[in-house]
Amino acid sequence: MNPLQQLETCGQSPWLDNLKRSFVAQGGLQEMMTRDGIKGVTSNPSIFEKAIGQSDEYNGAIREFLAQGDRDAGAIYEHLAIADIRAAADVLASVYSETHGRDGYVSLECSPLLADDTEATVAEAQRLWKTVDRPNLMVKVPATFAGLPAIKRLIASGVNINITLLFAVDVYEQVAQAYIEGLEEFAKNGGDVSRVASVASFFVSRIDTEVDKRLEPGDPLRGKAAIANAKLAYERYESLFAETRWQALAQAGARTQRLLWASTGVKNPEYRDTIYVEELIGPDTVNTLPPAAMDAFREHGAVRPNAIREDVEGARIVMSELERRGVSLDEITRALVVDGVKLFADAFEKLHAALERQRLAHVG
Repeated sequence: MNPLQQLETCGQSPWLDNLKRSFVAQGGLQEMMTRDGIKGVTSNPSIFEKAIGQSDEYNGAIREFLAQGDRDAGAIYEHLAIADIRAAADVLASVYSETHGRDGYVSLECSPLLADDTEATVAEAQRLWKTVDRPNLMVKVPATFAGLPAIKRLIASGVNINITLLFAVDVYEQVAQAYIEGLEEFAKNGGDVSRVASVASFFVSRIDTEVDKRLEPGDPLRGKAAIANAKLAYERYESLFAETRWQALAQAGARTQRLLWASTGVKNPEYRDTIYVEELIGPDTVNTLPPAAMDAFREHGAVRPNAIREDVEGARIVMSELERRGVSLDEITRALVVDGVKLFADAFEKLHAALERQRLAHVG
């Protein structure tokens, strides 16, 4: 049993943070499910931009689609992305069935251009949910000011949601409350809460990148903020889903909204290339790993059950020390949400520009 497979024994589900048509079609995803215990897939605009916009792999599919009539770049993107999402969802259907809907999901992001528009986000998420038409789809909604009310409404309508771009513990708490409130409304309207799933994608490595910029070389707090922040989020998760209010939903079959560790690839070569997996192992969590991080952990990862619960008091001390030195996590996490939306929006627009060039080449 390799280290990736061992994560399941610790209550954690490894998901793959990558998606490409050939990878699914040629059996790569199925192989990782069998060999590594991979239980889900996440995508985002940057991943699709690399897969579609930076290769010729999709040229035939684009040509075939345009042969049916001219389409704009947005329609071409959606045609390609939805086909890939459906294919991955169908491969993961066995995991979805075996885990009774706890795992086996593939995520598709709402347009990042809608991140500051609640109504448009709700409409887009519901449309994608209906169009993909797979029970193991999760629609990604960002944890922006406009995204938070959209989460509650979408959960209340029975849509599976992956909340993305989460950096701050207090915002995570708002996300979890939105999930609980959405489930309560869904149940009140006669919905089966056991069929609704959600994860809260808590980003990790980007926090260390930004905090480290504000610390002197050699400072012992370098590389400590992201894991400390995640430990405090997990502590809050356990507290929220132990409350009496949640128990009523749990008795009706509802499942907790797991924390999903995102951005777990190590960006600083001075740090262990497996640190954001090893230090965040814990029950009822997901870690979505980019391919390089997955390879590293498979090869030489160390598995410590309940690592996420270790030295939580030390995590609080790290946060207090950062504040004492004038490093504001509040300012950093707010900026990271804005930057994250911009990065995805830029990738989205870059992909659309590439597809428009291909459209013109095919239709003249």
